[in-house]
Amino acid sequence: MFPWYKIDTVLLDMDGTLLDLHFDNHFWLHIVPEQLSIQRQISLDEANKLTKQACYDVVGTLDWYCLDYWQRHLKLDILALHHASADRIKLRQDSMPFLQALAGANKQRILFTNAHPQSLALKLTHTNLADGLDDMLSSHESGYPKEHPQFWQYAFNKFNVDPSRCLFIDDSEVILAASKKAGVGYQLGIKNPDSQKPQLEFANFPAITDYHLLLQTLQAI
Repeated sequence: MFPWYKIDTVLLDMDGTLLDLHFDNHFWLHIVPEQLSIQRQISLDEANKLTKQACYDVVGTLDWYCLDYWQRHLKLDILALHHASADRIKLRQDSMPFLQALAGANKQRILFTNAHPQSLALKLTHTNLADGLDDMLSSHESGYPKEHPQFWQYAFNKFNVDPSRCLFIDDSEVILAASKKAGVGYQLGIKNPDSQKPQLEFANFPAITDYHLLLQTLQAI
């Protein structure tokens, strides 16, 4: 699928790409509205509408991903709720074989995530994801989400990578497009970020449902 001899570094999203997105979807679509309903003594339907509108207001910005923002905005202990739900944090079953194959092919593996540093730390504690990575970056360090061109400039400078020799993998077509615009040479989408939801369709980028599809060509290097 890719000319691996032209790729030095694989840049990887976390939630939905290496981890099952089910944790995050369950948290924001179920736990947060339930807690709002209880706290504000409103119906669950009202709480769902409030949560969706609040998310819509900041979609595509760093606030959308910021636990501190949501803690202030919703007046809920978002971090405590994260910890209480941590048993749902799971690696995709195909992630570690792929990451190990990348290492075997001498490809650098860097995590590029919009997750808040506290969310990232929690997920690293509950999985062995860090064992499959060479480095990582939360977009909060850069001050911009991955949707923004300045994130990419910050990241390229920080890790001293040639973007034209990078492959970026993400479950968001919008963010894949942002990486391409920033100069990343190759993109790959993930069609099944949430193990409990239907597959996504990608219009402008190649996409897969299982990293094992890449292993044969990687291992042949």
